[in-house]
Amino acid sequence: MRTALASSSRTTLDRDDLEVFTIREDEPLLNSRSRKLHGSYSAGEEGLGDDDERLDDTNKDRRKDHHALRDDVPHEKRQLGLFSASFLIFNRVIGTGIFATPSVILRSSGSVGLSLVMWLLGATVAACGTAVYIELGAGLPRSGGEKNYLDFIYRRPKFLAVCVYAAFSVLNGWESASTSVFGECMSYSTPICCITFAFILHSTNLKWGLRVQNVLGATKLFVLVAIAVSGLGALFGMPGFRLDHSPENFKWTAMWEGSGSGGVNAFITGLYSVIWSFIGYSNANYALSEIRDPVRTIKVAAPLAMISITFVYMLVNIAYYAVVDKQDILDSGRIIAALFFGKLWGVWTERILGGIVAISSLGNVMAVLFTQGRVIQELGREGILPFSSFFGSNKPYETPMGGLFSQWFTTSLLVASIPPGDAYLFMLNASSYPLTIINTMVSGGLLFLHSTNNRFSKVYVWNPPFRTYYPAIVFFFISNIFLVFAPLIPPAPGFRPYEHLPYWLHVSTGFGIGLVGVIYWYVWYNWLPRWGGYKVVRERTVQEDGVSRNVVQKVYSVL
Repeated sequence: MRTALASSSRTTLDRDDLEVFTIREDEPLLNSRSRKLHGSYSAGEEGLGDDDERLDDTNKDRRKDHHALRDDVPHEKRQLGLFSASFLIFNRVIGTGIFATPSVILRSSGSVGLSLVMWLLGATVAACGTAVYIELGAGLPRSGGEKNYLDFIYRRPKFLAVCVYAAFSVLNGWESASTSVFGECMSYSTPICCITFAFILHSTNLKWGLRVQNVLGATKLFVLVAIAVSGLGALFGMPGFRLDHSPENFKWTAMWEGSGSGGVNAFITGLYSVIWSFIGYSNANYALSEIRDPVRTIKVAAPLAMISITFVYMLVNIAYYAVVDKQDILDSGRIIAALFFGKLWGVWTERILGGIVAISSLGNVMAVLFTQGRVIQELGREGILPFSSFFGSNKPYETPMGGLFSQWFTTSLLVASIPPGDAYLFMLNASSYPLTIINTMVSGGLLFLHSTNNRFSKVYVWNPPFRTYYPAIVFFFISNIFLVFAPLIPPAPGFRPYEHLPYWLHVSTGFGIGLVGVIYWYVWYNWLPRWGGYKVVRERTVQEDGVSRNVVQKVYSVL
C-alpha cells in the first residue's frame, strides 16, 4: 500500500494507514530527535524514547510526547547574545509612554504619592509576568513565543488556539502606535518612513539591524538616566540644577493630597495605563532560536532588562515631580517631559524632546518588528498560514523578509488610514488588548501545568529548568483578567478615552480579530478538508535551513 504526505498529490489510504497518520497528527511540538542530536535539556524526565507515540494496547489512548527541548538551530545561526536579548526587551517596553504617561497617572490617582504606588504595583505585575515567560521560554526555548505555549497547552480543539494567535499576529499592526508618534515628532517625515526604514534594515542586514537597534536602546537608556540624575540634582539642590522655586510635591501632606479624588473608574484607568507601560517582558521569547544558549540567556536577560526598566521608571517619575509642580502638571495640556525640560533648562530645550521621543519610538518599532517578523515566520514554516512558503522563507538575505513585510504592510495600512485625533490612543489600545487576551490564556495555561493531577501529568510532561512561584502566576493571571474586563466599564461622566470613538471600540476590534482566527480555523481545518477529502496532519520534517520542525500537511484518502 503506497502512502505519501503531500499537499500537491492525491494518495489513497486504507483505514490502517489512516490510523498511522492519526498518530503522527499528534506529533509533539518538539520531539526527542533534537535531544539526541544536540544533547539539549529535556523538560520531561519520563518517556524520552522513540516509542512514546505508540498506542496503548488496551485503550488506544493517543499520548503526545511533548518535550520542551530547544530546537536544532545550528550555533552559527544564533547571533543574539545577552546584550542584544536584553535590549530586545528594553526597546520593546520603553517606547513613548514614560514621556507622557506620568501625567495621565497623576490625573487618575489624584496625588503624587498614590501615583508612585501605582507605578510600583505595575512593576509587581511586570515582575510576575517576566517570571511566567522565563519559565515558558526555558521550557520551550524556540522562536515563536506564545505560539509554542498555546500549542503545547491548548491541544483540543486541535490548532484552534494557534489559529487565533495567528490572526492576532498577522492582522495587528503592533508597531502602529510608535510609528504614528515618530511621524508627529519628525514633522518633515511621514510615519511610514519609520516602519519602512526598520523593515529595509531588518530584512536586508541582520547584523546592522541589531547594531542600530542596540544603539537606539543604549541612547534611550542614557537619556532617561540623564533625566533621572538631573531631577535628583534639582531635588537635592545640587549646583547647576538648583531651581528658584522648587515644588513641594514631596512634603508628606502635599504628597498624598487628593488621593482617589477621581473615583474608582479613574483609578482603574490609571492602573491600566501603568501596567501597559511595562508590557514587553516577553519580547525576547519570540526570537529564542536566534539567541545563543537561550535557556541561560533568557534567565538573565529578562530580569536584567525589567529591573533596569523599573529603576529607570521610578527615578524618572521622581525627577519629574522634583522639578514640576503637581498643579502645573494637572492644569497644563502638555506632556510632563516637556514641562520638565522647559522648567529645568529653558523653553528652548523643549525642541530637543521631539528628537528624543522620535529616537525612543524608532527603537520600539525596530524591536517589535524584529520579533513579530519571526513569529509570523514560524507560523509560516509550520504551515499554519496561507502562502506558507512566502511567510516561512529566509531568502534572500537570511532574514524573515515575508514576516517582516506582513507587519510593514499592516502597520503602514493602519497608519495611513486612521485619521488624526484618536489615532495614537486607538492604535495603542487596539494592539495592546489582544496581548491581554493572549497573556490571560498563557498564564491560565501555566496554572494548569502547575496543578495537573495524575491523569494529566502523564500527558503534559512539564519540568522546565526554571519554575515560577505559584502565587506569582495567580497574581499575573488575575491582573490580566482585570485588563480584559476593565475597558468594558463605562467611563465616568466628563471623562472620554477617545474624542470621537466609542470607548469600547478597541475591545470589539480585539475580539473581532480573534473571531477571524476562529473562522479561519474552521474553514482551514474542518470545512476544506471535508470538502477536499483530506486530513490535516503534522509531520516532522527537516526544512531547507537544516532545522527540523513540525509541519502541517495534507493527507488525501479514499476509503
